[in-house]
Amino acid sequence: MAPRRPAELYRAPFPLYTVRLHPRRPLAITAGGGGAAKTGIRNGVHFLQLEQIGGQLSASLLHCHDTETRATMTMALAGDVIAAGQDNSCHILRFSLQEPEAPGAAGKDGSGDKGPRRRRGGSGGGGGGAQGAQGRPREVRVESLQRVRTDFSPDALQKAVRFSADGALLATGGADGFLRLWEFPSMKKTLEFRAHDGEIEDIALGPDNKQVVTAGRDFQCCVWQRDQLVTGLRWHENLPGIPDKAYRYQACRFGAVEGSAGALRLYTVQVPHKRERRPPPCYLTKWDGKSFLPLLTRPCGSEVVSCLSISDSGTFLGLGTVTGSVAIHIAFSLQRLYYVKEAHGIVVTDVAFVPESRPGRELLGGHEAALLSVAVDSRCKLHLLPTRRSLPVWLLLLLCAGLIVVTILLLQLAFPGFL
Repeated sequence: MAPRRPAELYRAPFPLYTVRLHPRRPLAITAGGGGAAKTGIRNGVHFLQLEQIGGQLSASLLHCHDTETRATMTMALAGDVIAAGQDNSCHILRFSLQEPEAPGAAGKDGSGDKGPRRRRGGSGGGGGGAQGAQGRPREVRVESLQRVRTDFSPDALQKAVRFSADGALLATGGADGFLRLWEFPSMKKTLEFRAHDGEIEDIALGPDNKQVVTAGRDFQCCVWQRDQLVTGLRWHENLPGIPDKAYRYQACRFGAVEGSAGALRLYTVQVPHKRERRPPPCYLTKWDGKSFLPLLTRPCGSEVVSCLSISDSGTFLGLGTVTGSVAIHIAFSLQRLYYVKEAHGIVVTDVAFVPESRPGRELLGGHEAALLSVAVDSRCKLHLLPTRRSLPVWLLLLLCAGLIVVTILLLQLAFPGFL
């Protein structure tokens, strides 16, 4: 049975390019905008409170942070710190959630950074002020910490940003093909080198901060230890009939292995380099996270994949496409479990799973996983993966024993004296 159409969780007043979920709070952060063009479309970062209401996941707008003429195209989150890619720079923001002052008290923040309050919305609403413990809207304060330039190309565009697992490093990549590593929070640049001839599409940081994987538009996906090339990935070397430059790497992500502490996998997405009337399939590849040998490659449809996300446990992969479709695959077999064609009316720019922390599990409402997708159509949509029914081991053994007994009885009836 095909999944239901995804609920519209939130609609912004500008195109959305990125979304992240806080690991310890029921909070989603999404951002975008119209850029510097004088079209009247604003630029901002929106903070959304997530909660279960009547058995459904709902989002309400907590705060609008105005980013002036800069649209946020990429974003990384480390605790309460945001690294926002805006034009050729990375802006470091810190936010905090506070209970508001008592009614009648004058506000102390004269920055004008508070966004308009909206009424609470359901699955198709525009959101509203989330309520604090005393029934009043909670307040979000945003502080700008630093800004560093991360791209020096004529296109002036940071295309990828990633925090390390411990939050001690920040990696950025842009249209100039340079990988830059920054100490955090000092934002002292520790490494800078040309990783690709052309744009860097994505970055993945290993859990020990020793290895960085970069995917570029030059058909390369490279594993680096500092500025030394460890290996270049070759996903199709065991697939005959695929030329070297027929596909390019679109995304790369490290993921855990469910039930195997310390094990690591790398996942990459390969998309056709050229558009054709009859588009060839895109591919997902799973790699060993230490040897970087390919373990499994499977086609994932003919719609060009635009973004990739991995659930905290490494169980699920989320995909968005340039035609607006959204899919969820199981990481073990790369098999597709969920698919909605054209969930958005235009390119899906980012997808993110609801965290598997305790606050995140409370939001799932009995579902196995939940994925948020955002697109240029200004919408944030919710994709729910129902809990897969599984039989306990004892029941499987009992069924097998019963099947053996029935088979023996049938053989005795058909062939007297069989035993």
